[in-house]
Amino acid sequence: MKKNIKYLLAAAVILTIAVACSDDFVDVSSPDQNSEDFFNSEEDYQDALIAAYDLLQSTYLNVMLGEIASDNTLAGGESATDVPGIQEIDDMRHTPVNQQLRDIWSWMYAGVNRANYILEFQDKTDFPTKNEVIGQARFLRAYYYFELVKWFGDVPLAVDKRIQFGEQFNIDRTPKAEVYGQIEQDLIYASDNLPAVQTEAGRITKGAAQALLGKAYLFQNKFAEAAAVLDQVINSGQYDLLADYTTMFENDNENNIESVFEVQYSDEEGAGFGCLQCSEGNVAVGFNGIRNYSGPVFESGFSFNVPVQEVVDAFEDGDIRKDVAILDIEAWAAETGATYATGFEHTGYFNRKYISRQGDLNTGDANLTNPNNYRAIRFADVLLMAAEAHNRKPSADDSQARAYLNRVRNRAELPDVTDSGSSLTDAIYQERRVELVGEGHHFFDLVRTGRAASEIDGFQSGKHELFPIPSIEIELAGNRWEQNPGY
Repeated sequence: MKKNIKYLLAAAVILTIAVACSDDFVDVSSPDQNSEDFFNSEEDYQDALIAAYDLLQSTYLNVMLGEIASDNTLAGGESATDVPGIQEIDDMRHTPVNQQLRDIWSWMYAGVNRANYILEFQDKTDFPTKNEVIGQARFLRAYYYFELVKWFGDVPLAVDKRIQFGEQFNIDRTPKAEVYGQIEQDLIYASDNLPAVQTEAGRITKGAAQALLGKAYLFQNKFAEAAAVLDQVINSGQYDLLADYTTMFENDNENNIESVFEVQYSDEEGAGFGCLQCSEGNVAVGFNGIRNYSGPVFESGFSFNVPVQEVVDAFEDGDIRKDVAILDIEAWAAETGATYATGFEHTGYFNRKYISRQGDLNTGDANLTNPNNYRAIRFADVLLMAAEAHNRKPSADDSQARAYLNRVRNRAELPDVTDSGSSLTDAIYQERRVELVGEGHHFFDLVRTGRAASEIDGFQSGKHELFPIPSIEIELAGNRWEQNPGY
């Protein structure tokens, strides 16, 4: 089977573990839910863990908006009023009542609560693989908190307990430095207790924990720490660059040697626009797709998240990644006879990495239940993060930085970079953009390196580095939280 983690028990588990709705910031327990009847066996812990994994699937929205907020893509869609929240983020005019930002907040906290439910009862029952289960739960908590702190900065921090209904009135936002501290602790534990290889594809490994730890260090400008842990991933021998880059994002080449961590998607459960997070599929793939398409290879979609000419031109001549990352629909139509409709802000380009292919198994709405996995952490990303960390750490090692950078460039059939110092830094930034275009990283790269105001139209320094806390969450917390600056 293509997917070994299918989350088939997720619906039943959600009821069992007192998560009333996957978009709740707090848990609402029903009277008949009794923790004494749960966590009495390894199977109970594994079932709860599957439910904690399940919220990873909703991160499709984080990925899509991470591109749209950057200078890589435009919102697109059918019209200027198609999903207003997405249009607002594209134009840097989002507010605290933006629905998509509330979704990110709510869905990530649902993931935190599910992980914390396991950790709240981690001492109840012993079994041989318990440390590994706890390691996976702590990775997941770190992953969800990392998304929250990236988007919102200071956020409420709950550790080893769920945030129950009513407690939001007594919980404060925690400084992001403390949230990062907890993320680091969780990932260090996970890396110490997880195996290098899992028998089930999609389960978290030691390398995934180390890679995310390195990324968390990088986001805090802890470059020496980032370099050290990312070197361990690179030197582990578990990962390598995929030889044939053209197959990287195809549905039949998931969980390959370059995949450090993938969010697993399937087509086994549909969704509707009233509950997009209910989909077991990658919703972003349908959103990114070609509008009213008829032709070979691809399927139709909603024409959101369309790449701009600037990012197309960012690829060097001869870079084999360009045609894998970007679909030039006009050239494709001329070559194949395909037809399509133009949507709002049509640029002529689509995110080829994540648009529907013909032949993708799909038992639900093809636009909402696509089985294409999200490659959340790729080995190329690890190499480029390590290159940046070595270049920017206090005692810079530009030789090592160039070696990592050039591994990525050589796979793209590009010549070596010979720069040093700040010129090498710029080369690494440029390489991250073209290597990872369409994968949701660019906005946060621009913000963390202080380049966003000069690159993103409408970006206001001192405001748009963070997104607003949803106003309804502030109201539900008794208006005790201050809003992020500028909102």
